[in-house]
Amino acid sequence: MTPEEFRRFGHEVVDWIADFRASIRDYPVLARTRPGEVADALPPSGPEHGEPMDLILADFRRLIVPGMTHWNHPGFMAYFATSGSGPGILGELLTAALNVNGMVWKSSPSATELEQVTLDWLRQWMGLPAGLFGTIYDTASTATMHAIMAAREMAAPEERGRGNWEKLTLYCSEQAHSSVEKGAVAAGIGQERVRKIAVDEKFRMRADALEEAIRADKAAGLKPFCVVATVGTTGVAAIDPVPEIAGITERHGIWLHVDAAYGGSAAIVEEMRHVMAGSERADSMVVNPHKWLLTPVDCSVFYTRRPEIVRRAFSLVPEYLRTEEDPRAVNMMDYGVPLGRRFRALKLWFVMRSYGRVGLACIIRRHMEIAREFAGWVEQDERFEVMAPVLFSLVCMRYRGADEQNTKLLEEINQSGKAFLSPGQVQGKKVLRVAIGNYGTEKEDLVRLWQLAREAAGRL
Repeated sequence: MTPEEFRRFGHEVVDWIADFRASIRDYPVLARTRPGEVADALPPSGPEHGEPMDLILADFRRLIVPGMTHWNHPGFMAYFATSGSGPGILGELLTAALNVNGMVWKSSPSATELEQVTLDWLRQWMGLPAGLFGTIYDTASTATMHAIMAAREMAAPEERGRGNWEKLTLYCSEQAHSSVEKGAVAAGIGQERVRKIAVDEKFRMRADALEEAIRADKAAGLKPFCVVATVGTTGVAAIDPVPEIAGITERHGIWLHVDAAYGGSAAIVEEMRHVMAGSERADSMVVNPHKWLLTPVDCSVFYTRRPEIVRRAFSLVPEYLRTEEDPRAVNMMDYGVPLGRRFRALKLWFVMRSYGRVGLACIIRRHMEIAREFAGWVEQDERFEVMAPVLFSLVCMRYRGADEQNTKLLEEINQSGKAFLSPGQVQGKKVLRVAIGNYGTEKEDLVRLWQLAREAAGRL
């Protein structure tokens, strides 16, 4: 592709993106394709010879776009929303153009140092203490896995290279994300050594139950090594009592990891800074800018107070990667499993500079306000109920009927093309999760969703 061709097609792609963003509400949120439909529409084998870009872009529009579930749609309220803002998209475009691998400082000094500076900006915005070491992984699942492996290193450094971790035990709440168990499996701990601690009436980990479980395991000759607390659980967005949990982990010498993948971003809002209380005492934590800080997937920030232990757990330097020692030349490959590292900090930098803390805080504040307003509508309709406190921008609601009726309600809403919700379970009952987090979601989108829900309930 010549520079002239790249310029022509580049303009065409950017024009398409701009039109797509401007008309996003015209698309159905949830893909309406059947399983296998996209695959069957594609050739069974790749072309022997190159094809013109005109044809490739035409097939993108004709075959790929109709098979997309649009996470950037204001009606996307399933899971936890991700939001690719304009500045973030431009940053991602330049990341692809630069195409660097920030594995060691020398391989891309700007990528390494911008990551350090940008993550320190975010640390300040969230009200976290100075001195935290930050690095960017792809997702919170990866960050949690690294936290568990670092905790393992701190608890049993003598087992490095031998892998005898059968006595190590890990603790999280019943509401914790499944990535905690996956991380334990990947770290060689196993699911059978993950203790799921009971929660209180607000779905928070019970500190007394955690203390009891730790003492019981110690009495049985096991070695508690890691506790994962959550700020904004996936099911109901509950906040575990991190200060109390930190007191327990400090007394027992256990690594504390805080999963703030969803809720942590809210701390940039002044009146929400309290959600991270106690996290300054954690050994590590994770927050996802690609969830609520308008940064395109993937961008998951991992902070730790103990970078030396993380480095000890993962640093393995063959001769071909050895570089001269300099305290300011950080080699990010030493702080995780991946050697290859995308320049993820660039898009986050674009977003943070374009919106500023105040701009991002206004969007998050608006999301929380319309979530509370939506919950109020639900509570005023005797056919529905809100099943958990609305602490952030997640509303868990259900129709006062059988689970099968709630499943039917969910299907009708999702098939409308106007909104996409995901299911959940609270206190043994099926719920519909309304997760507000897209930069474009406004009150009008919630009005439309509520109308859909009431109409579907009338048919039930």
